[in-house]
This record gives sequence, structure tokens and C-alpha cells, in this order.
Amino acid sequence: MKIVAINGSPRKDGNLSQVLEVVRKEVEAAGVEFEVFQPGPKVHPCLACYKCLENGDLQCIQKDDMVNDIIRACIEADGILLTSPVYHGGIAGGMKCVLDRLALAAGCGENQFHHKVGAALCTLRRSGGHSTYHELLSIMDAFEMVIVTSDYWGAVHGADPGECQKDIEGMEVAAKLGRNMAWMVKTLHYAKDAVPVPETHHRTMFNYIRD
Repeated sequence: MKIVAINGSPRKDGNLSQVLEVVRKEVEAAGVEFEVFQPGPKVHPCLACYKCLENGDLQCIQKDDMVNDIIRACIEADGILLTSPVYHGGIAGGMKCVLDRLALAAGCGENQFHHKVGAALCTLRRSGGHSTYHELLSIMDAFEMVIVTSDYWGAVHGADPGECQKDIEGMEVAAKLGRNMAWMVKTLHYAKDAVPVPETHHRTMFNYIRD
């Protein structure tokens, strides 16, 4: 059993990295593997070329950054944790690029994410956490994932690296989220033989502009 986290911050060893270590501690203590991918600042945007769907290979044709590694890891994982710092009230640009390509390559054709456990966290200086947190959740909501929460919205405050440690409640929220994710991953794993997985099928795409 494994949970993959995507650290959407371009900053190495920033607040988000420290928050994810709190999550890691709880997940690994529960006996679940935890791996973090941090693509950094040099991530290409989605080209909307749809080659990933035409090829059907669950990969982006842009191969000179970490995104295809992230796509493969998320397909193989039992749980996915999406995280981002708040940049001007929303998801950081690099993380949005990752999510656009991940969703198109592995979610919009034959959905690879249905019934996986999903959760979200963000870090922020002052405001924008609520909208960013729900924007991250909405990605997973569209792909039939089992969304897990903590006992409060997933936002931890801190601007300069290390300031997140002073947000006691925020760090407790992150720790509880780790425990809840690990519990749900294990629950679904051990229940799969006893409880049939619900039927799913390819989503019918409907465009509002008709001929």
C-alpha cells in the first residue's frame, strides 16, 4: 500500500516540505509507504494537443520534466495527496501545469484514478487557502476518487520557511489527515475481497456547442 504526494511548491525545503514530513510520519507509522514528488519550477504547461489521449499510453509527449514520473506513480498508488502553496489566491503555476497534464493523460481517457484515496493540503501566508484547498479537491472530485479530510480545512499558515511550525492547529490538521488517509487506504485494501467494487464506466463527454 502506498500514498504518493505531489509537492507543488517551487521552493526546496519550504513550508510545504515540512508539512509533508508531518504527514509522512503518520502514514509510515500506520504501515503505509509514502513518497513525495516535487517537480520544482521548470514544469511545462499542458499543450492541449491531446496526443496523450490519441496515443493511449498514459503519458504526456513532453518528456523533459518530472510529470510522466508523477503520472506513473499516481496510477500505481493507492492514495494521492495534492499540495500547493497559495500564490495570489490560487494554486501555484507549476502545480497547475502538473495537474492539467496528469488529469488529461490519466483521467480523461480511461480513468486511472477511480476509487483511489485522495486528499489535499495547502500552505499560505495570509488568505486564499480556502479556495486553493477546494480547487485541489475539485480535481479529485471529477475522477471518482474517495476523498478523505481532516477535522478542519487543509491549510497551514507560514510565509518564510519554518513558520508553518508555529501554526499548531494547522500542523495537527496535517497529521490527522495523514492518519485518515492511511486508514482509508488500508480499509479499502482489506475490504476489496469482501465488498464488490462499484461499477464504473467511461464518462460521456458533452460539449455545449452543437452542430
